[in-house]
Amino acid sequence: MSWARIMAPLSGADSDRAVLAAAAMLAEPFGAELAGVYAPPDVADVMPWMGEGLMGGVQTTALESLREAAANGETRAQAALDACPYAKRRFFSLQSPVWAGLSAEARLSDVVVFSNDSARGRGPLAESFQQVMADEQRPVLIAREGLRPGGVIAVAWDGGKEASRAARLALPMLEKAERVVILAAPKSASRSFEPSRLQAYYAARGVNAELDVLSDGGEVAPALQDGAARAGAHLLVAGAFGHPRLKEFIFGGTTRSLLNIEQPSLFLSH
Repeated sequence: MSWARIMAPLSGADSDRAVLAAAAMLAEPFGAELAGVYAPPDVADVMPWMGEGLMGGVQTTALESLREAAANGETRAQAALDACPYAKRRFFSLQSPVWAGLSAEARLSDVVVFSNDSARGRGPLAESFQQVMADEQRPVLIAREGLRPGGVIAVAWDGGKEASRAARLALPMLEKAERVVILAAPKSASRSFEPSRLQAYYAARGVNAELDVLSDGGEVAPALQDGAARAGAHLLVAGAFGHPRLKEFIFGGTTRSLLNIEQPSLFLSH
């Protein structure tokens, strides 16, 4: 298996360079295209707010300022991509409606790379992260310090649909990993499953994964974090939003807990 296109949404902020570096690191072993996709503020999103209170010259000035900010952001995003040493790269600048363009680019990408801030709901690409992962259901990589896609990778496994999807979509990366460790916490799961089944699935595809059955029956996220740290994992593969999104938003959920930890980097799929 292989990946052919890694997408990095860009905002024109300083964080673009780190996201591009992570995306290049992910793309390089496959010779994949690195697509730097600039997602500007969308004029269409603010127009409904510019009604009766912002008419005439005031409205025109506000729109021109927004367009100027978008143009400046595009210049900075292009410069960040140009500075990336990875050769197989392309730049795309989205036009209004930006959400539709972002969705289209994500659908044609194997993995979409975001910064930690975007995944935690901070910065100009926070909404883009939610759109790509939850609405478009594309696999995302959340790049954190110490990321090494070819290093040690831990895979969270509970036998569920989301975990299964993440475990399968990560296969191209797992095939190139230095070491793969499956983390299973059957005492904390709401379903009955056999941890070794994923190990057999990987073995049939040439990935020799170790199995670490976590004995703690408490909260899943801390157990996974401890297991990943014990394995020396540079990346944790996990399913996202296994419960209805509204319920997860209100009560937290394992996904939100994983997004709030500092290490390791995350590969998530919904």
